[in-house]
Amino acid sequence: MRCMPDFAPPVAHLIDELKRLPGIGQKTAQRLAFFLLRTDRDQALALSDAIREAKEKVKQCSICNNITDTDPCFFCTSPSRNHGLICVVEEATNIQAVEKTRQFNGMYHVLGGALSPLQGISPEQLKIKSLIERLKDGTVEEIIVATNPTAEGEATSVYLSKLIKPLGVRVTRIAMGIPVGSDLEYADEVTMLKAMEGRRDL
Repeated sequence: MRCMPDFAPPVAHLIDELKRLPGIGQKTAQRLAFFLLRTDRDQALALSDAIREAKEKVKQCSICNNITDTDPCFFCTSPSRNHGLICVVEEATNIQAVEKTRQFNGMYHVLGGALSPLQGISPEQLKIKSLIERLKDGTVEEIIVATNPTAEGEATSVYLSKLIKPLGVRVTRIAMGIPVGSDLEYADEVTMLKAMEGRRDL
């Protein structure tokens, strides 16, 4: 006697594809699949159209590697941005975090990750070569390294500093430390150390 499959093959296929998304497990994939099946046909197809349009029209900026539908991107073509200042981030999504401060008016450079020997991510796999190319015309005065406060992010910042400083360009690292509104009692030693290192004059 044959066992009945858990789901009809098209539903199982949809669940399998949804499970490929980051942070989506079996149960969440099932919930999403059944939501899409219950929803209005036009609404479900609008989602598939949005995915297709994004895949067809969105690309990497040839200068900074940001995600964009125009090449070069908005930041690289804006005459009001400071071209002498480049903020280096791991992923394009990090740009929004910096932009939200409304204090930074420079350029960006997306590395596409961070150095991680354990995961096999070497300097050659990151967009470091194109960053060095951008420094050759002499207009860049400072590089702000805004990689994540992880072991990989720290290793990447140290590597970039050693590579860029000999070129005569100032290299700075964003300060890390205690979040606003939190209690010092709950800060771990690394966070506290970074807060002390990132102190400034009052």
